[in-house]
Amino acid sequence: MTEELFRDDAYLTSCVATVLTADDTGVVFDRTVFYPTAGGQPGDCGEIRLKDGRVLSISDTQKGNEGQVLHVLTDPSDLPAVGAQADLVIDWLRRHRLMRMHTCMHLLCAVIAGGVTGGSIRDGSARLDFDLPDTLLDKEQITKDLNALIAANHPVSSRWVNEAELDEHPELVRTMSVTPPRGQGTIRLLDIEGIDLQPCGGTHVKSTGEIGAVKVKKIEKKGKHNRRVNIVFDDA
Repeated sequence: MTEELFRDDAYLTSCVATVLTADDTGVVFDRTVFYPTAGGQPGDCGEIRLKDGRVLSISDTQKGNEGQVLHVLTDPSDLPAVGAQADLVIDWLRRHRLMRMHTCMHLLCAVIAGGVTGGSIRDGSARLDFDLPDTLLDKEQITKDLNALIAANHPVSSRWVNEAELDEHPELVRTMSVTPPRGQGTIRLLDIEGIDLQPCGGTHVKSTGEIGAVKVKKIEKKGKHNRRVNIVFDDA
């Protein structure tokens, strides 16, 4: 298994790691700061800096087999040797934007009362789909409510519960089509103090103020039940 250092500290930008396997599908290390695609959040990009001076570009990060994290190379023909040590360095600015937007999606869940039927996070934008067949959503009001929660600078933290505890509180699971992964014994909860508490394994900022201003770009009707809310950073 790959030790996932980002689980305990999402602000780590680099680490020293050893190559376990390397082939044209990607490179597996004994430990990593790279987040693999999951929960609607894209995998990290960055670099492998080898001790021989070579710098290999990582274009994506995916979940591999048996708890391994697969670092996908931009050039799969240039592979490091098994056993080699390297510095793994993420594209921090991109990661931080994803962290900000992922935390913002949790605020959106707090602002809109409805089951979540889907979602995705991108660099600079994100969207959630809500099961709201008979509800009209006000784009300006949602924008105002989101920015109020952001400006209040609520602390963000994570904690772990066992599966039995989660079963006792089914209301914590907002996603209708996806359930938290089981079989590990514990499940990670993302807690925005007094605002939102639900299972999430993604990377997040430490407080809502770090998100920065956002706005609802558009609201779409996707079928009879789904309402899609698209969020972007408000750079203005």
